[in-house]
Amino acid sequence: MLTTLKHICLQDFLSYLCPLNHQTKQMISKEDIRSLLEEALPLVDLDSDFLFSELDSLGVTTILMLLSAHYGITLESEDATPKNLKSLESLAALVEAKLQEK
Repeated sequence: MLTTLKHICLQDFLSYLCPLNHQTKQMISKEDIRSLLEEALPLVDLDSDFLFSELDSLGVTTILMLLSAHYGITLESEDATPKNLKSLESLAALVEAKLQEK
């Protein structure tokens, strides 16, 4: 129960940081992802040919949490693959796929 409570509180906190009307169906662009991540990851080259190589575990976790909160989707550690984290385009495709699963 404590884990569930922590998860709910964290989701509420992240939703406060990254508000979005989750009912909105929209195409996710790499620029949407860039604007969300630039402030949280200022030292990461978001234009890298292989974004995953720019990230440490905290960077990966930050991306998963921000995208989850902003788009109202559930991203798990299994989603943190080199393929999904290759570029801003692949992150946008991941978000779109998760939105369609809802």
